Amino acid sequence: MDDRCIMENLLLTTKGVCDLYLHGTIESSTQNVHQAFDSALEESLCIQDNIYKKMSAKGWYSSETAQPEKVQKVKNQFAGMQ
Repeated sequence: MDDRCIMENLLLTTKGVCDLYLHGTIESSTQNVHQAFDSALEESLCIQDNIYKKMSAKGWYSSETAQPEKVQKVKNQFAGMQ
């Protein structure tokens, strides 16, 4: 397993953890539980961001810039839903 594969696995795992913590935060029944999940979510999001930045710097995670025409098309599509 090479470094890129390891980083991809770390990123996917961290995203999954963030999803679990988000749902825990939303569904928590007490303020203490909510705060515990919220803190864990915030920390996990920072970890996810650091992994992404390292992968992006190495060219292992590329993203496209959205074309303005496509952005406007989506905006128009959802404008009537408000």
